[in-house]
Amino acid sequence: MRGTVDGFSHGLVTPVAAYLVACLGAALGLRCVTRSLRGRGAARPAWSALGALAIGTGVWTMHFIAMTGFRVAETPVGHDRSVTFASLAVAIVMTGVGTLVVGHRGATAMSLVTGGTITGLGIATMHYLGMAGVRLEGRLEYHTLTVALSVVVAVVAATSALWAAVSARGVLPGLAACLVMGVAVAGMHYTGMAAVSVHLHGAAGPAGDAGPDGSLLVPMLVGPAVFLVVAALLMAAGPLPATDGRQRRRPERRGVRRPWAPARRGGAHREPAGRPPVRPPRGRERSRDR
Repeated sequence: MRGTVDGFSHGLVTPVAAYLVACLGAALGLRCVTRSLRGRGAARPAWSALGALAIGTGVWTMHFIAMTGFRVAETPVGHDRSVTFASLAVAIVMTGVGTLVVGHRGATAMSLVTGGTITGLGIATMHYLGMAGVRLEGRLEYHTLTVALSVVVAVVAATSALWAAVSARGVLPGLAACLVMGVAVAGMHYTGMAAVSVHLHGAAGPAGDAGPDGSLLVPMLVGPAVFLVVAALLMAAGPLPATDGRQRRRPERRGVRRPWAPARRGGAHREPAGRPPVRPPRGRERSRDR
């Protein structure tokens, strides 16, 4: 028996909210990647780690906000806790590896392709691992070509977002990179959900020990949402990534005295470089000796 699937049971509320959260996580993560490129020493891995947390948390939160609108008319839908939190770990680790490649290798073609591919695959892996945690009286089946298309959407959009984040300068290009990354996450999710079909096991029944939809997801989403908001406020209060708080100083050449610089005290007088010392004529020296 085929179940009646509805991915928009709350209308446009869940898609819009999910997309905005994905853009917020992308804005924080991509800005951290930019700071990692311009940072020095221990600051670079710290910015990369924060970027991985921001992007991974944003991807994971977006997925489960969208899943609050997922319904099957014939059976309640629940979620397994262990698989759900495992998908969060996968999202953070894989997006962290992808941003780390770009943050340490720079904006080269190879690093962007590698980092974008790993980040896109991390988004797709998180999605399908999270879907593996869905509990209902039936089984989920996927259309192979649509699944492949969802992975391609995630990889291409993630690569484009990383390229825009590290190559472009200014507010508008940075905003465009965040919107593109949001498209990567949301587009991958809804393309993957279009591949889902549900086959029920007989009559409708309870969804096991996972609990009804919303009893786990809504409280679980509060923590990541608070993290993203606090991280956004901290990033907004910090220095711009173009300078990272460092002032560029013009190097001074050694040995060249500026006209406004005072002479050194206690030192012997030195003739200007390139001129021979001035000596009195020999005739005057002899007359003085006599």
